[in-house]
Amino acid sequence: MITQGFDNNKYLEMQSAKILERIKTFGDKLYLEFGGKLFDDYHASRVLPGFEPDSKIKMLSQLKDKAEILVVINANDIEKNKQRSDLGITYDLDVLRLIDIFMNKGFYVGSVVLTRFAEQPSAVAFQKRLEMRGVKVYRHYPIKGYPSEVEQIVSENGFGANEYVVTTRPLVVVTAPGPGSGKMATCLSQLYHESKRGVKAGYAKYETFPVWNLPLNHPVNAAYEAATADLNDMNMIDPFHMEAYGKMAVNYNRDVEIFPVLSAMLQKVLGECPYKSPTDMGVNMAGYCIVDENAVQEASKQEIIRRYYSALLDVRKGVIGKETISKIEILMQRMRISINDRVVVKHALDKELLTGTPSCALQLPDGTIVTGKTGKLLGASAAALLNALKVLGGIKDEVYLISSTVIEPIQKLKVNHMGSVNPRLHTDEILLSLAVCAATDEKAKIAMEQLSKLKGSQFHSSVILSAVDEMTLKKLGINVTCEPKRQA
Repeated sequence: MITQGFDNNKYLEMQSAKILERIKTFGDKLYLEFGGKLFDDYHASRVLPGFEPDSKIKMLSQLKDKAEILVVINANDIEKNKQRSDLGITYDLDVLRLIDIFMNKGFYVGSVVLTRFAEQPSAVAFQKRLEMRGVKVYRHYPIKGYPSEVEQIVSENGFGANEYVVTTRPLVVVTAPGPGSGKMATCLSQLYHESKRGVKAGYAKYETFPVWNLPLNHPVNAAYEAATADLNDMNMIDPFHMEAYGKMAVNYNRDVEIFPVLSAMLQKVLGECPYKSPTDMGVNMAGYCIVDENAVQEASKQEIIRRYYSALLDVRKGVIGKETISKIEILMQRMRISINDRVVVKHALDKELLTGTPSCALQLPDGTIVTGKTGKLLGASAAALLNALKVLGGIKDEVYLISSTVIEPIQKLKVNHMGSVNPRLHTDEILLSLAVCAATDEKAKIAMEQLSKLKGSQFHSSVILSAVDEMTLKKLGINVTCEPKRQA
């Protein structure tokens, strides 16, 4: 059974209080950098079982009348079509998605900042697309010597060369579709410009990972390193915190590197820097809300293995270099884990060896293993999904939930009219077929009622999944991995 390792209610209460406390510290305006995902922090929910993916936005909703949203995206990420692996969409499309969600929830979206802008054609086109929607867009440029040459950065030739983002509310929430977008640099640039205009502004950071008051080698923090291995991020002991307080705190290299810049900036803006360390910048309370250490450690180790398979797939696609795999392999050695610790891997590969056809395995939250193989009617993922629903609903294996008389016309539609060369039904198609059958068949109805019980399941495929199968499984809350090879 999946054990809840994190108290989400306690987290909401503690985190909200901490953010409100920090807002009161500064004067006219606070730039609050939100790290990770605001609406759907699935990484946090995977490594901290019990963490709700929308926890951050629930807290922020209490402040919506005082807040405006500033979305940041790296122009290089637009040019490279960088994707959010958990959603399967590019960063630029995710910016549009974020804007729509914010607006639908009653938040004011002030503008979008294109960071590291260097006239990239895709970034230019994206700016035009945003402006056609009525969204204000600003450009921030690469700064020579960033982040080490403080005098150069904190000057008219550094932050001063960036376009000043006009904001109208006392709380500016700076968010982005993913890491490496340039949120902190945007905040610092704004502090520089605000100081020129006589505005007393401050900065704080809300970053869930790494968890500052967990050990450096804790699996939760190691899972964060695995998630950002392609960014050259590295967890480390905060040397500034150790010097100031004589206590160990975990941070990561980019925050430590940028701290002298932040300190210099705040000295110019406020006359003194209120922070003695990069850890002081943060308001993260997650470490205080872990209620089952073993559950959190096991979930985090599974996430590291999941990230390893994701990296293997990205290397095959040419998205990242092999050095990312090496970094995660070192993490796995450090945590003393291997792919054998992900039990669905062996079951999927054994099934393929036995049947001679692409196969997959799904581990239900109670530990039960269900498998599926590619057949004439269904893909392996669709077969495993149906088998899992049977197990959860107490339906005998030999029972056909969907008749071939229902499946075959759909196959003919796909091949004869929709241009598909693969007649087998994908997971989304099998769920739609099951929903239709549920209107008249009691067992199909029982199977449909089990869908919510799949959340938290583990899944592995012996071949690369189709985009539609991967997305469907993820929407059901299933944690997916696959071998980096295509179906023969």
